[in-house]
Amino acid sequence: MDSLWDGNHTAVTGFILLGLTEDPVLKVVLFMVILCIYLVTVSGNLGTIILIRTSSQLHHPMYVFLSHLASADIAISTSVAPNMLENFLVQGNPISYHGCCTQLGSAAFFGTVECFLLAIMAYDRFVAICNPLLYSTKMNTQVCVQFLIVAYIAGFVNAFSFIISVYFLFFCGPNRVNHFFCDFSPLVELSCSDSSIPAVVPSFTCGSVIMCTVCVIIVSYMYILITILKMRSKEGRQKAFSTCSSHLTAVSLFYGTLTFTYVMPKSSYSTEQNKVVSVFYTVVIPMLNPIIYSLRNNDMKGALKRVLHKI
Repeated sequence: MDSLWDGNHTAVTGFILLGLTEDPVLKVVLFMVILCIYLVTVSGNLGTIILIRTSSQLHHPMYVFLSHLASADIAISTSVAPNMLENFLVQGNPISYHGCCTQLGSAAFFGTVECFLLAIMAYDRFVAICNPLLYSTKMNTQVCVQFLIVAYIAGFVNAFSFIISVYFLFFCGPNRVNHFFCDFSPLVELSCSDSSIPAVVPSFTCGSVIMCTVCVIIVSYMYILITILKMRSKEGRQKAFSTCSSHLTAVSLFYGTLTFTYVMPKSSYSTEQNKVVSVFYTVVIPMLNPIIYSLRNNDMKGALKRVLHKI
């Protein structure tokens, strides 16, 4: 155990991640599954980015945001999956104090960026369906860049709140983290110092991110639904629903797992359940997003077919 002697206490400077399971057979199975998921995640999201950048038909704000969403998915998965894979191979996978903070900060940063991108994409659909004549004005290049800047600044603020809160915690006892990555809650449980104030700051910033982005998504889709129901053309309604279905699926998956992890009372579920849900939003959902947008979006399918025909 890495530690420093500080007065009457031994200050922990490293942690041991316990991972998902201690069963050696299950470790082998999970290693193969997570490795395949990670490879599909990286290749699928990278393919999405390349397809959007190379297809002139996809040079629209919606797909610019989608390319940034794919980048965030790769980053979220990469911040967690390689360390998880190592944990399956190494008994008691160690991670330094600063490495732990970096991993937590990366997950918080890109997770926040993903929340804002999903909200921005909902607003983009609202403008496209409810105000199609003003779309080119309301969603011009300058506005899109401003939205992206806000998303990344929000990610930095939220990540900073998590990192600074961990640095205010003092660890002097056990250093075995009951998780597969350095999540905030299991670190707070190991703290020897008063964690009431440090725990409030990230809870406030994370809660604010979820509430603000969810409100934008709900309001946007309320207006979208009203507009669709007013359409006289059946084909128009079907087209409007099809453009929103992939985004709604991604939103439901991502916010469903986030709500379970960070909003529901901790007493309502076990640590093991929390770890399983965390696997979904850090590893599984980043793999599903490119599949959802490729299979349920006609523009993406059309662009992919044109690329495949050229090869």
